[in-house]
Amino acid sequence: MELTKDQLLGFYRTMVRIRTFEMRASELFAAGNIPGFVHLYAGEEAVATGVCANLTDRDYITSTHRGHGHVIAKGGKLDLMMAELFGKATGYCNGKGGSMHIADVDLGILGANGIVGAGLPISTGAAFACKYKKNDAVAVCFFGDGASNRGTFHESLNMASIWKLPVVYVVENNMFGISNYQRDHMNVVDISERAAGYAIPGMTVDGNDVIAVYEASKEAIGRARRKEGPSLIECKTWRHRGHFEGDPCVYKNPEEQEAWLKKDPIPRLAERLLELKYVTQAALDGIKAEAQAEVEAAVTFAQKSPLPGLETVLTDVYAA
Repeated sequence: MELTKDQLLGFYRTMVRIRTFEMRASELFAAGNIPGFVHLYAGEEAVATGVCANLTDRDYITSTHRGHGHVIAKGGKLDLMMAELFGKATGYCNGKGGSMHIADVDLGILGANGIVGAGLPISTGAAFACKYKKNDAVAVCFFGDGASNRGTFHESLNMASIWKLPVVYVVENNMFGISNYQRDHMNVVDISERAAGYAIPGMTVDGNDVIAVYEASKEAIGRARRKEGPSLIECKTWRHRGHFEGDPCVYKNPEEQEAWLKKDPIPRLAERLLELKYVTQAALDGIKAEAQAEVEAAVTFAQKSPLPGLETVLTDVYAA
């Protein structure tokens, strides 16, 4: 597949924005400025970037507790995201959702989710809505390797297969379900093999290669738009940080950690751009500087924003 200079630079810019946001969030959390838990996406940027590059605002995504990258890749605003992390009234969810529950329905972001595997039935329902409305929109579900062991995974794939729903299930296999290595909680090497049980396409790609992710997801999303049914894409990747900020990561093999860090998706794409002479090092440095300035502006916005007022305690709380 031929990708243009602008497309590749767009991939790089998105991944750098995600990484910059995440590392700043890490610093702010360590300083005690962000309440609750924070699960960073650093190292997995190629997955969200490659997939969401094939989507429009009319398409839907569901996310996970590690969802900042998905929101940014789908077009989320950094200032509203940062305000939400701070628990401020100007955040995406008025400060009530925090890091694990950012949503923007106008952009098709149906929400990050603190419950493992919860996005699977939500995305399946969104895909059913797309089919019912007879439009060409699709739903994409991001989830982790651990979630592929849950009943929601199997129920969702089964239903989507039966009804040929326009949904793409993207498993971000970062090799660990919290602290449990994949080989210790499942016998299959490639999670994509599980697609065979539901007679749908399954493929495994290098999740640290944004071009490979883009190409695989383009095929699967195109299939969904043509009303040919769901697909399962496994993106093998690695989270640079722990399961959550503060995790000592004693379960990680230091040599394996070092090997994966050398496959960091951002410098890999930078090297490719330089080889193609699409960009200079100075230009790449400029993109990083722009991202840093944007993130700092988001931090300032969050810091200056008000906390939710006491009068809003029951706002957005529904009872049957």
